[in-house]
Amino acid sequence: MHLIHKLASWLETHWAVPAYAGWVILGLTTFFLLAAANTLAGWLYVLGGLGLGLLLVSAVLPIKSLQGVQVERLPLLPVSVGESLNLGLKLSNSTKTAKSLLQVHDHPPKNLGATTAHSIADIPAQGTHTWTYTLKPQQRGVYRWQNVQLRSAAPLGLFWCRRSRPVKAKAIVYPQILPLQQCPLLDHSGHEQDRQRQAQQIGPHNNNEGVTRSVRPYRWGDPLRLVHWRTSARHNELRIRELEMFAGGQTLVIALDSAGNWHSDQFEQAVIAAASLYAYGQKHQDQVQLWTAQIGLQTGRQAILETLAQVQAGEVTVAPLPQQSVVWLTADLASASALPPGSCWLLWSDEGVAQKLASQGNHLQGQLIQSDQPLAAQLQASLSISVR
Repeated sequence: MHLIHKLASWLETHWAVPAYAGWVILGLTTFFLLAAANTLAGWLYVLGGLGLGLLLVSAVLPIKSLQGVQVERLPLLPVSVGESLNLGLKLSNSTKTAKSLLQVHDHPPKNLGATTAHSIADIPAQGTHTWTYTLKPQQRGVYRWQNVQLRSAAPLGLFWCRRSRPVKAKAIVYPQILPLQQCPLLDHSGHEQDRQRQAQQIGPHNNNEGVTRSVRPYRWGDPLRLVHWRTSARHNELRIRELEMFAGGQTLVIALDSAGNWHSDQFEQAVIAAASLYAYGQKHQDQVQLWTAQIGLQTGRQAILETLAQVQAGEVTVAPLPQQSVVWLTADLASASALPPGSCWLLWSDEGVAQKLASQGNHLQGQLIQSDQPLAAQLQASLSISVR
């Protein structure tokens, strides 16, 4: 059966293959010709000749019906996981006769969606037909495919003909971006000296107003010098000033340990965390960069998100880690000890490992991430290990 299927597929793509009705007529025609050869009856020769003529015409017409049909793909816009990916094809009839009863088959990769087919009743002469459809990708990645297939049995429906058209496609599916309202790891990471230096340069009067980004309720561990007293008196509760996260000229570098040894679900969470931290950091400053082991530093929203879409665990380290402070996303406890001063980390491991890290006198801020807990809540929670 497999050999028969391959033969039928080859015939359909290179010439034409009979449909069910075509096989019936082919069988009857063969029967008439054999009977005519046996009986020498003229009317059997006529029936056999008519059948052969009908089969020949019905095999040629579908091939001609696909000639002159050109296919163009509409632009594909990047989306995030869970969003709707809109795909479209524009079919143009460059001939002076209408094209009818066509099928269009698009074959996106399996991780992106199933093969999709569309039937077209008629494309006018010198006219166009646009087909759009929607997929909902559930896995990040950069997906490419090359061809679109046109299929027709018009006008008699006795033979199928299928032809491929080279229409390249590239669909980019970004990782999910969590809408973080706060992120203590970035808000209170090792840049306090930069904030103090900025406040000293602005002066004592402007220190209360000039570098304030927003005001929020007091959380345990917040320094009292950041209390906004007038707003606190107005609301009858302590309110804390949120300062600009970094001083001018400073850059936030999110470093993903893509060369490490990860569990697949933990690495996917780390990619989501990197995208979410990038989006959060971009709201509060202009310069945010991403570092991965194979590509190195990336700047710009499109380049960063496309890198996160295609990054994989276990990459070969090509680019050295930046010498400036970074936000280190890792599953390896030992790698956090070699980070530049002022860095902070997100660690995908169990709580015992985090306590071991704290007992070693680690002087970096960090947040322990548990795979079985909601990631957004953990990124917005207080730090697991504070600065010593």
